[in-house]
Amino acid sequence: MKVTTLGLCMLMLLGIGCKEKPSPDATKMDQDSQMQQASEMAPAETDPWEVLFDGSSMDAWKGYRSAEVPASWKMEDGVLVFYPPANGPEGESYNLVSRKEYTSFVLSLEWKISEGGNSGIFWGIVEDAKYGQPYETGPEIQVLDNERHPDASNGDTHQAGALYDMVAPESDVTRPAGEWNLCEITVDYKAERGKVVLNGTEILSFPLGNAAWDAMVEKSKFKGWEGFGKSPTGKIGLQDHGDMVAYRNIKIKPL
Repeated sequence: MKVTTLGLCMLMLLGIGCKEKPSPDATKMDQDSQMQQASEMAPAETDPWEVLFDGSSMDAWKGYRSAEVPASWKMEDGVLVFYPPANGPEGESYNLVSRKEYTSFVLSLEWKISEGGNSGIFWGIVEDAKYGQPYETGPEIQVLDNERHPDASNGDTHQAGALYDMVAPESDVTRPAGEWNLCEITVDYKAERGKVVLNGTEILSFPLGNAAWDAMVEKSKFKGWEGFGKSPTGKIGLQDHGDMVAYRNIKIKPL
């Protein structure tokens, strides 16, 4: 019996209509598989933080105007500790500076000061033969035992967390000597502002790189200093003030 062309077409259409449709679960599984493959192929997010010290290496640091890390800075149990030399040459200092320079950033670290101790955190350090110390060019956030060090009685702009000799902390949230303090310093020359957050509390803010900054410097002990606070780009520094101090978990995020 011959099958007409029309009949063949009808049979083909019937066959197509009778094909099994994929189940909703199968469709979802296929979509999930495609999404997973796309996720695996996508580039991983870059961590915005650059580690300066995580307890495993001091490679990001060196002595001020020196190629090496001073022997007085030790790495102990994941902590960077400064031991002032008992018989060091008179007038010799052992400040630590970053090997790299930074402009706008957020710097996060923890510090622990010894009883009666004094130290500081600098930024904008210009490492030049005409400057003998980091504080000649780099503004300082004070690290201090407020209870015992005499500098704490020289005005609140000398107390822990202060922008030294310029801006006082709004509140004293420091922990006692021998305990860790978490400090976050923001230096943003694009926004012309900086701030300090200590132990989770914003304790001060200040202008940067503008007339308000210049006016603030004019009222401080740094008035007339040739290079102080002049360079928006410079090195980070940890101060040798002759007292034992410890730092850990140091990282920086460029802005």
